[in-house]
Amino acid sequence: LGKSNQTIVSEFFLLGLSEVPEHQPLLFGLFLCMYVVAVVGNLLIILAIGSTSNLHTPMYFFIANLSCVDICFTSVTIPKMLLNIQTQSQSIPYVGCLTQMYFLILFLELDNVLLAVMAYDRFVAICHPLHYTITMSPKFCITVVSVALIITNIYPLIHTLLMDTLSFCASVRIHHIFCELYALLKLSCSDIHINELVVYTLGSCLFVAPFLFISVSYMHIFSAILRLHSSQSKLKAFSTCSSHLAVVSLFYGTLFGVYLRPSSSYTIEDSVATVLYAVVAPMLNPFIYSLRNKDMKGTVVLLILLNF
Repeated sequence: LGKSNQTIVSEFFLLGLSEVPEHQPLLFGLFLCMYVVAVVGNLLIILAIGSTSNLHTPMYFFIANLSCVDICFTSVTIPKMLLNIQTQSQSIPYVGCLTQMYFLILFLELDNVLLAVMAYDRFVAICHPLHYTITMSPKFCITVVSVALIITNIYPLIHTLLMDTLSFCASVRIHHIFCELYALLKLSCSDIHINELVVYTLGSCLFVAPFLFISVSYMHIFSAILRLHSSQSKLKAFSTCSSHLAVVSLFYGTLFGVYLRPSSSYTIEDSVATVLYAVVAPMLNPFIYSLRNKDMKGTVVLLILLNF
């Protein structure tokens, strides 16, 4: 840690979504329920895929990885928020805050990459079905996930190191439930132009590029579906990617609404929007994938019945 930062600030205060005491029990109950649903739902998806041989395909392999990332995503933020409400303490250590920011960006990136790879999987399955087995081989799938795990650590590391050079001498009160990048930059009394430059250059490559890749993949997918003669074939082809489209829409809809603007324009309302992609999306993803897929739904229901 930089020495200057240690003398200026040793902790931050996460103010959450509301500072009204009467709201705290409601927020605690709401976020506890969402956290439990997100963790249990994603665990069921992982167990269902791992225990069912006919779900051992590339598509379900990536869904299982996405569920694992979503569990980690929510676990980085919600438990600390619940602890703060329970202990009536809003503080988070400086090191803890930067660590939380690091893992938030990491898991956000992994979500981006996995959604892009899943779009490629659907592209190959619909546009080049005869080459699917060879293209989406187990070796390819494992390699993609492994490389993604390595590459996605670079961006949050750069931001964490840059953040450690900043001074927070004006305020240490974060109007958020977690240590979010823009919320921290807005508190700094140092020059943050380099930090914002990294967001708009490297950040654009790592976040916008996957979205563009997904968009191009679906342009080819829809073109291939429209060329099908049977309406039943069109419906069947579209149903194989409808769940992924729903997850992509939910994720990027809130993500771009917050981050495609300068950090200086970040508001408290944006902190509410970030809750959608950081908490609500991971909670809804298991339902979207299981309810839209008969094999997945049947296995998940069976797992629930066996455990109760």
